[in-house]
Amino acid sequence: MKKLFAFLAVFGMLSMGASSIYAQGEEQSVAEETTTEQVAEEEVAVEEAVAAEPAEGEEPQGIHKQIKAKFIEGGAVFMSFVLLALVFGLAIVIERIIYLNLSTTNTKKLLQKIEDALNEGGVEAAKEVCRNTRGPVASIFYQGLDRFDEGIEVVEKSVVSYGSVQMGLLEKGLSWISLFIAIAPMLGFMGTVIGMIDAFDTIAAMGDVSATAVASGIKVALITTVSGLIVAIILQIFYNYLVSKIDGIVNNMEDASISLMDILVKYNMKK
Repeated sequence: MKKLFAFLAVFGMLSMGASSIYAQGEEQSVAEETTTEQVAEEEVAVEEAVAAEPAEGEEPQGIHKQIKAKFIEGGAVFMSFVLLALVFGLAIVIERIIYLNLSTTNTKKLLQKIEDALNEGGVEAAKEVCRNTRGPVASIFYQGLDRFDEGIEVVEKSVVSYGSVQMGLLEKGLSWISLFIAIAPMLGFMGTVIGMIDAFDTIAAMGDVSATAVASGIKVALITTVSGLIVAIILQIFYNYLVSKIDGIVNNMEDASISLMDILVKYNMKK
């Protein structure tokens, strides 16, 4: 009986020792696996960081290459329409800027020349001064001087009527710029809506919501909206500049026309 108890005691001690050793072995193996996984993750992170950095001797992409990449990502169809709106809008803007700069006249200097020409050579000399001066103000003065023999009232009506014609010429093309300002964001929004529809079609085909698929689809869709808004902002800035330029020229035209009428009244009284 004592031998049986001794055997059981020895067997129990050996079992406890074996289980302890087995548990220690498992903990050590788990620790080794954890360490291996951490090292592997660190190596992957280092490789990704190295891959993200530009290689030696390789220059970072320029702004034009980045814009080109975004243009391709946004879809060639709608991005092409937005680009055309920008190109046509800027073409009209450049033409209007050149025209308005050529239409700007030093009215004080012109009025002084006309007054001197009236005093020295009469109406024909003043008309010659207007013919040799470019701009809408000189054209209006010429129309008024050409009807001087019909009376001051006819001259005034002629100046007012031809001033309206010149104002229409100054504002020519602004309606097209307004159209491009309005249509560029609309094209961007349309591209975004169609891109969102494609993204949801992808989700429906996959049968499951994938964050990567949704995010990439939404990103591509929003590029067209951003592009349309940028085009509208650029054209809006130029549009406001042109409007302010036209307002300044029109104010000079009206002020100069009043001064011309005063000069003609004085000249008529001298005759």
